[in-house]
Amino acid sequence: MNRGQSLSTPSRRRAPDSGDPPDDRDGPGHPAGAAPGSAPGTGSGAPSAPRPLAAPQRASLSDQVIATLREQITSGAWPVGSRIPTEPELVEQLGVARNTVREAVRALAHNGLLDIRQGSGTYVIATSELAGVMHRRFADADLQHVAELRSALETAGAKLAAARRTEQDLHRLDGLLERRESAWESGDVDRFVEADRSLHMGVLAASHNEVLSALYADLAEVLLAFLRVDVGDRLSPEGYMDHSRLLRAIREGAVEDAGREAAAHTAEWSHGPSPAAG
Repeated sequence: MNRGQSLSTPSRRRAPDSGDPPDDRDGPGHPAGAAPGSAPGTGSGAPSAPRPLAAPQRASLSDQVIATLREQITSGAWPVGSRIPTEPELVEQLGVARNTVREAVRALAHNGLLDIRQGSGTYVIATSELAGVMHRRFADADLQHVAELRSALETAGAKLAAARRTEQDLHRLDGLLERRESAWESGDVDRFVEADRSLHMGVLAASHNEVLSALYADLAEVLLAFLRVDVGDRLSPEGYMDHSRLLRAIREGAVEDAGREAAAHTAEWSHGPSPAAG
């Protein structure tokens, strides 16, 4: 999200003043002169009517802030890996107290969407509660199993992308490939890992299979952890894997070729971590 963009201010419930009509949730009022405990309009000592059920309360202010922040995450305004606005910035944009913002951020961190890093800021680590659960559930999974899962998802996604991609998809994939190449040339491992992950997510998006893309996105942090291990501490020339062939196969609609190229990116894992990722 653009730091200059303001978030919508959560609505507050106004407390009634002396001029407000009686709140029906507190039970029906008694007409003047009616005896306490009598049914309205009777004035007798007959038992009163059953008290009506209380109307549902509006969401608390903290719940509204949680919903607002979650929308920024799920909509992609705050993408995975990005640092969200600081606490003072959120207080100013939302117009709420610091404690309310802090409570909302902690709740989303507990649900696995945010990671609070002391001295660095708060970062988006998942796009949904399910993604957070996946990350916690498979954080210690066997990397061979993760590699096999990644291969299955990316192979299926690449084949579907070759069959269904649009011109807009191709334009976006070209930009993502260029970004990956630039990141490789920079020698910055973290930058390359993120760019490589983004390219593969772009391929899955081009499959136009919403379920497959959503599952891949929910597993993003699990796959990213694998990718970091696969890359290692440095980028070495012998570890470079060309992805232009994958995009060429998708562009040409060569379904089987696209599948083979995608599968090749994790084929070497059975021999141990490679010097750089595919």
